[in-house]
Amino acid sequence: MTVVQYILGALLMVCAIFLTVVVLFQNKSKGLSGAIGGGNSSSETYFGKNRGASKEKKLSKLTTIVSIVFVVLVLVTFLFCTK
Repeated sequence: MTVVQYILGALLMVCAIFLTVVVLFQNKSKGLSGAIGGGNSSSETYFGKNRGASKEKKLSKLTTIVSIVFVVLVLVTFLFCTK
């Protein structure tokens, strides 16, 4: 294995772990579980709603970006390993 393959493998591992952590940090009160559980009572205030929405937006954007980077790294790794 070359140095580039080791670097790509390490980047893939870091990206996969980071993606897992970001997905786990996302709000769980959406969907059916939020409807059954009633959600969070602190989100009833105006400022609580906006703070949660901005945090949720940031996590959503971060998840999208890291997912795209992960897919690109997988494709680049595949191209380097097939040669």
